[in-house]
Amino acid sequence: MRKAAKITRASLRTPRAAAVAGIAFSVILGTALVLVRIAVPADPADAGAWLEDGWRKDAVFVALYMVPFAGLAFLWFIGVVRDRIGAAEDRLFSTVFLGTGLLFVAMLFVAAATAGALLEVEGSKAAAGISSDVWGLGRHTTYLVLTVYAMRMAGAFTIVTTSIVTRLHIVPRWLVIFGWIMAAGLLLIVESLSWGVLLFPLWVLVFSVHLLRHAPDDADESGRRGAAT
Repeated sequence: MRKAAKITRASLRTPRAAAVAGIAFSVILGTALVLVRIAVPADPADAGAWLEDGWRKDAVFVALYMVPFAGLAFLWFIGVVRDRIGAAEDRLFSTVFLGTGLLFVAMLFVAAATAGALLEVEGSKAAAGISSDVWGLGRHTTYLVLTVYAMRMAGAFTIVTTSIVTRLHIVPRWLVIFGWIMAAGLLLIVESLSWGVLLFPLWVLVFSVHLLRHAPDDADESGRRGAAT
């Protein structure tokens, strides 16, 4: 009996752990993306002006150093959400859920590493400056990996997560609709929106706040896990 009580209390802490991890991810990644969006001009060919501005360059470096912590928070978010689902987890949905989440983190790291390497090379060249061809390749690679590929994985992750929580009746209908809208934006029009990359951290933030404010009580959680087994 005492062991069962401990398991129940541990499971009840899972939604709050997911909420804290999700909020941390949203704040860290959202801040990093805002810093980059403010510091870097929209024109990919414009490499001169902002690189000579110390504040802008430092802002981008700060944003890049924040990315690994955002990735770690997101991995924790994935783990505790899977634990929240528990034995009710479906193999098909869980595979897509885990796969898209890991791919998103991997592509986020690749984009950040490419951008960081580009800035390091530019700094080491000093007065000679960086080749326009190298700059163009690095800038466009970073943009494509982050906006086209990573955000598509984020959209797929949003879809499968929304599908799972809908089947388990974990979230209200308005949050389900909100999830579908965010997923559609991430899959279809994210690269057409100047601030479109913020859609994913926004969805995770709203989802996590709901988990934090509406953690299941003992009866709901015990009944759901019992029905799953």
